[in-house]
Amino acid sequence: MALFKSKDNPAAAAAAVPRERVEAAPGLYATECMRIGQILVDGEQLSTENLATALQQANGDALQFADIVLGRFGAGRADLAAAIAEVWDIVAADTKAVELDPEIANLVSEQIARQNCVIPIAEVNGSVVMLSADPSPERRAEVERLLQRPITWQSADPATIRTFIDRSYRADADIDRLVQAFDLADDQSAEAKKAGEVSIDDQAPIVQLVTRIVSQAMRDRASDIHVEPLDDKLRIRYRIDGHLVEAFSLPIGVHSALTSRLKIMSSMNIVEKRRPQDGQFSMTIDGKDVDVRVGSVATVFGEKIVMRILDKGRSMIGLNQLGFPRETYLHYSKMVHAPFGMVICAGPTGAGKTTTLYATLQEINSNGKNVTTVEDPVEYVFPGINQIQTNEQAGLTFATGLKAILRQDPDVILVGEIRDADTARIAIQSALTGHFVLSSLHGTDSVAALHRFLDMGIEAFLIASSVVGVIGQRLLRRICDACKEPYAPGADELAVFRQHSGGSDKAQFFRGAGCNYCAGTGYRDRIGVYELLRITPELRRLIVGWATTEELRRLAVAQGMRTMLREAMALVENDVTTIPEVVKTLFAS
Repeated sequence: MALFKSKDNPAAAAAAVPRERVEAAPGLYATECMRIGQILVDGEQLSTENLATALQQANGDALQFADIVLGRFGAGRADLAAAIAEVWDIVAADTKAVELDPEIANLVSEQIARQNCVIPIAEVNGSVVMLSADPSPERRAEVERLLQRPITWQSADPATIRTFIDRSYRADADIDRLVQAFDLADDQSAEAKKAGEVSIDDQAPIVQLVTRIVSQAMRDRASDIHVEPLDDKLRIRYRIDGHLVEAFSLPIGVHSALTSRLKIMSSMNIVEKRRPQDGQFSMTIDGKDVDVRVGSVATVFGEKIVMRILDKGRSMIGLNQLGFPRETYLHYSKMVHAPFGMVICAGPTGAGKTTTLYATLQEINSNGKNVTTVEDPVEYVFPGINQIQTNEQAGLTFATGLKAILRQDPDVILVGEIRDADTARIAIQSALTGHFVLSSLHGTDSVAALHRFLDMGIEAFLIASSVVGVIGQRLLRRICDACKEPYAPGADELAVFRQHSGGSDKAQFFRGAGCNYCAGTGYRDRIGVYELLRITPELRRLIVGWATTEELRRLAVAQGMRTMLREAMALVENDVTTIPEVVKTLFAS
């Protein structure tokens, strides 16, 4: 097949880009990449500087170029797909209308689909409709050679295609085959369930089953996996964007074999089935190294296993990437560079406190500081930081670890979580003796976190003297960009919005309709919503006087604190999330 030759003279398009940088990347499809990029520049989806960088880094690889302008420089998915279609003279797919069919997808192997960023979505008049993020002649020829069928090419952005691939080639697709490999007849399953005994001589099916469960969880962006025995089945659920979703179910007869395998991998006692146990294992999924924390607990139907997935390859988020409003970012950044004192991150489980603490460490870490942490567990390893993992069996708790750290000449101390009065007292004394202390605390908001210290029996004057600030936070689901649509909220929703948005007269509201990209939920990914309580002299006097949370909150708001609820409504106003999501996440607490 002849190579694609651009009909246009690329000189005019290149004029807007530094010439020497373009010439540094003369790859096979540099001209086509240039044309795609220039269309995005003309549509104000990409700056000329970012186009130059993308061209240089992609080196003429059209797929890599698409990944860079989409993932790094934030070009719109639909705009990118339209630009690809225009340059390669094909049609841009309406991805919102795509109905995925695993049988159609399996016309090409998962390996070929991932390598070439393509996926078949339909058959029309004997031709296979193929989505592609790089329909260059080279990739077209490769797929056509393997498929040996007429193909109608349509463009889509690479992120959407990879999501479609994850949903079409599910890692759990052949679980029925793996279950059958156990060769458990109904009567044998009943016996196994009653006896609680399972032979795991044949490891291969068990190993594959565990791999499939974790693999699909990774592809679905799950943070936790729940393996739950019920009366008549074994339910597998994933926590995605903070919400539990049932992934699939297994015959109850598989339960003992599966839990035994997970316990072996986690170095747990497989004989002990009554007491709760904790463990951890590592594995490689789709080329990514992941740590999996495992916890077991006995229920009336048998042991339940919960796994927390920690992606070791995930890049650390900087403080400026957390989604702080600009004013909050400036105040918080200044606060965490204080030479001593304590800053608390407050919120319920799953509110993103660890991410905020790690981003803060990145902000303040330097060669001139001794930064030491005590955590349970150490979720991500920081270069240049001394991280200590608690071990209660060895007597290493947050309190004892903190005492040991104070003998290590620290400048900055991170205490993963303040759970008891001993840890709280030592942390506060550390802040009062010239150290900067970061920690997290369970609390509904920033003001309530201060009263948690009082509830622990810490003297009010110590709290007022040591704490310099509290950041309260939650995570809200984002509206899916792929299926965002306007809608008319009900009277109750409008009343809530107007009451807490500062009198906004917003006329149009948006929500997600539900699509393949977001698995029909209307939401994809999450964003933090924050409130920053700065401890002023006036607040210190109220704390020492044992003021109520309402009195503290009233003064903080009068001094300029924007509450989480107000910030959440600002996200609604900017079409980032929805009123029902705010109500469910913030009003419930």
